[in-house]
Amino acid sequence: MIIGTAGHIDHGKTSLVKALTGVDADRLKEEKARGITLDLGYAYKPLANGEVLGFVDVPGHEKLIHNMLAGATGIDFVLLVIAADDGPMPQTREHLAILQLLGLARGAVVLSKIDRVSPERLAAAQAEISALLRATSLQDSPVLGVSSVTGQGIAELQAYLENRAGQTTLSQGDGHFRLAIDRAFTLSGTGTVVTGTAHSGQVKIGDNLVISPSGLPVKVRGIHTQNQPAESGRAGQRCAINITGQRLQKDDIARGDWVLAAPVHSPVQRFDVLLHIVATEERAFRHWTPVHLHIGARDVMARVSLLQGETVQPGQSVLAQLVTDQPVGTLAGDRFVLRDQSATRTLGGGQVLDIFPPTRNRRTPARLALLQHCAGNHFDAIVAALLEQSPTGVDLNRLAVNWNRSGEDMQQLYPHPPMRVVNTAATSLAFAERAWLQLGESIVAGLTRLHEQEPDSLGAGRERLRRLTQPALAAEAFNQQIDELLIEGRLTQSGPWLHLPGHKVRLSSVEQVDWEKIRPLLDQQPFEPPRVRDIARSLQQEESRVRQLLKRVARTGEVYLVAHDHYFTCQAVSQLAQIAGKQARDSGMVKAAEFRDLIGTGRKLAIQILEFFDRTGFTRRTGDEHRLRQNAPMP
Repeated sequence: MIIGTAGHIDHGKTSLVKALTGVDADRLKEEKARGITLDLGYAYKPLANGEVLGFVDVPGHEKLIHNMLAGATGIDFVLLVIAADDGPMPQTREHLAILQLLGLARGAVVLSKIDRVSPERLAAAQAEISALLRATSLQDSPVLGVSSVTGQGIAELQAYLENRAGQTTLSQGDGHFRLAIDRAFTLSGTGTVVTGTAHSGQVKIGDNLVISPSGLPVKVRGIHTQNQPAESGRAGQRCAINITGQRLQKDDIARGDWVLAAPVHSPVQRFDVLLHIVATEERAFRHWTPVHLHIGARDVMARVSLLQGETVQPGQSVLAQLVTDQPVGTLAGDRFVLRDQSATRTLGGGQVLDIFPPTRNRRTPARLALLQHCAGNHFDAIVAALLEQSPTGVDLNRLAVNWNRSGEDMQQLYPHPPMRVVNTAATSLAFAERAWLQLGESIVAGLTRLHEQEPDSLGAGRERLRRLTQPALAAEAFNQQIDELLIEGRLTQSGPWLHLPGHKVRLSSVEQVDWEKIRPLLDQQPFEPPRVRDIARSLQQEESRVRQLLKRVARTGEVYLVAHDHYFTCQAVSQLAQIAGKQARDSGMVKAAEFRDLIGTGRKLAIQILEFFDRTGFTRRTGDEHRLRQNAPMP
């Protein structure tokens, strides 16, 4: 169990930790000289059952709240220390407010310095504490009187903490490993060491991790958990991790960074949150207010963009978006605290909801309802709500990162709720079954409208139809929709054209006669057919008439316009696509010179054919190379 102290300066937090553990948590020379805690201190108490209590001692001075916040992140249990002679003081109240904002509900109040006061003052202090804790998460917590000088009450407090530790279930380490770094240093013969409380996951010696937000790759050389050598560490433990990396320097790492598994390295500067403004504020909180954001062990400047209204009254909660000056590491569920621009008072805090907010429609009722849903529901329910609101699919990769879910977690999710999953080049998209069916209906309806608007056209190619009906839908998902509609017989494909069954573009009897004269000329050299002017010359017809006829034949799907005035039969294009596809699969790419040799044409025409494949979405050009698109349909 990780225990954190909280309370006003000089109320005996460090003395209490020393009385419980025998360790002076003030490690800095200046701290010992001045007799006050300036930075985080750490101490450990081994228990008879082999477990270890970890203590994080925080400074109580009002100017050192940023250090207190860096240590409060990730603790399991809090000891709110209040001196019997002073009673609750300003930093007592501010620390208590911070504990509330961080969601820390497990704790006890330690009434220190009881040897200095009369019974009457002791009773008065207890009454003040009861009033202070009323309507807070610590209101039912015990108040334990102690004296670090005489030892009175220390044994009872020790027994109480051991009992609570026995009731604490060690985290199973779900999700990917994340540790908020609150200290980084070097040891001679060891190298760089980072310390902090593990928020999630597990780590073991030999693991490859990332320093975030910098993205610096590191490897784990050694681990201490709860101040003891270990082969591994997990969520809920204080860990000291010896790391190594190419040209790694201690200055590359700072308090507030994360050391984490690569899949959850996703620095952001804009994320949606549920924000609560403390009731003690004297005025309404305004949109776009500059603040100090404390998240993990990080302190960074940010602005608050309110998503509901222009102000928030003290004591109220609202959905908002935080926009930071620098990239930060955070995931859904993380807690944060906001302090004013001059860092003199705590304004509020809350919970991170979404680190991948949309760039548009951020304040629509549907979006706000979804964010409210994310604030208090089980993951499966959140996914179900996302599916209902995402007609073009939920990005499962982003979903996994946002909620720190492993691949196994995501696989188990698929049947609950039911969803259709489409793999794309970049991610996997999930669709609610109802939404998937509606996408198909919208494509059929769009094609119906196109036939009404362009009755003389056979239909549309896949990419044009996607732009007309579902431009926001990923090409892979659209292609899967088309394939299913073709299998169901609701669509028909003629050459490159998709159309409804029964819809045809027919040539007139005169056009049909002329086409039957042209077709053999195209078939003679299918990979290098004559151009329009050459066909007209061969048939002794007007060039413009031949051109208009071939444009009309193209609408029937029997020929393709591959280059200017250069038509290929659909059979020839299919064969060329097969040749290009085989070359791409064999060597990973298609190059014009090799393709030219395979089809026996000139280089210029080979390039024109490959450019045609690029335009139709069959291939994608990268420099002088052409690569097959994933799930690309054959022209």
